[in-house]
Amino acid sequence: MTRTCEFGPLTVSYDERVLTPRPWTFEQSRWAAELAAQAPPGPILELCAGAGHIGLAAAVLADRDLVQVEADPIAAQYAADNARRAGWDHRTQVRAALIETALDPRERFVLIVADPPYLLSSDIARWPEDPQVAIDGGTDGLDVIKHCLAVAAEHLTAAGQLLLQVAGPAQDARVRDLLAAAPAVPLIPRATRVVDDERAVMLIGRR
Repeated sequence: MTRTCEFGPLTVSYDERVLTPRPWTFEQSRWAAELAAQAPPGPILELCAGAGHIGLAAAVLADRDLVQVEADPIAAQYAADNARRAGWDHRTQVRAALIETALDPRERFVLIVADPPYLLSSDIARWPEDPQVAIDGGTDGLDVIKHCLAVAAEHLTAAGQLLLQVAGPAQDARVRDLLAAAPAVPLIPRATRVVDDERAVMLIGRR
C-alpha cells in the first residue's frame, strides 16, 4: 500500500518495499541546497536515491536540475513519481541502474548527494521493517560507501563536493581513514555534521 509523508517542501510517496524517509535526512537536503547556492551552474547528482526525497528536496530548494541513480527499480519508480508530484520531472532524470555503471565517463557534477546503505550486515536485524538492500553496507558497512567515493572521485568538477550520509562519528572516522590511506584518490574530508551516535553527514571535496 502506498504511503505519503511530508519532507521539507515535498509530499513523498513510498511503500513497504522502499526505505521509509527519515525526517532528519532533510538536514542533508538543506545543507546540499546551501552548497548549491554557492556553486557554479550544473545539476545535482544523487546516488542511492531510494524514493528520491533527499536529492529532490535539495534540487527544489536550490532550483537545480537533478540526476538520480537508484539500483532498485521499485524505488526508482517512486523517485520518478515524486519528481512528477513536485512538478520537477522536467528537470529530473531517474536512472534505474547500479551507481558504478549509471554515468557517462564524461559527466561532471558540482554537487553529489549520497545516502548509501551503511549498516554492518550483522546489524541489519535491528531494523526488520527496512528493505535489506537499502541498509546493508556489507561486513564493515563500507561496501557501497566505497562505490560512492569512487563515483565522486571520477565525476565531481574541480571544485565539486560530496555530501555523504554515514553511520555516525565512528563511521565518519573510518571513511577518513579510508581516504587517508588512499592518497591517489583525489578526495578529502572538509566537515561533518553529527546528528547522534548513529547518524552523520560528511562533506567531502577534491584535494
